[in-house]
Amino acid sequence: MKNSIFLLQIFLILSCSSDNRSDNNQFLPPSSINYQINLNLPQFNPLKFPGNHLIDRTENGSIKGIIIYNIDDSQYSAFELSDPNHSPNDCSTQTVEGITSTCECDDGNSYNIVTGQQTSGEGQFGLRRYNIRRDGNTLFITN
Repeated sequence: MKNSIFLLQIFLILSCSSDNRSDNNQFLPPSSINYQINLNLPQFNPLKFPGNHLIDRTENGSIKGIIIYNIDDSQYSAFELSDPNHSPNDCSTQTVEGITSTCECDDGNSYNIVTGQQTSGEGQFGLRRYNIRRDGNTLFITN
């Protein structure tokens, strides 16, 4: 009986998955994001209003920059600006109109900046998501 309990415990431990969410994307190199945005600063004013987005291209650890979208003042989304279905190059930087980001390459890749899902074009990857949370007037963006 003790052996079967021991084996059951070993099985349960080995079957647990980690919280390490690797995106396994061969096109985008690993990045390390850990920074803050002060919403009181004028350059971040668009993020104070639901439905607005901002592209942050500062030295923040991203590849091409970060798309930040205010969903409802308490929820935000943050994604890598480089198209996840291309190696970073001149055409892989996306532009944003409404809630759609579009790559400048010829394949017509488009993505939803609320969910990160691909809406048109070719490829197997959605946008690379960054963790984002609001605490007072500060946004914390990490991965």
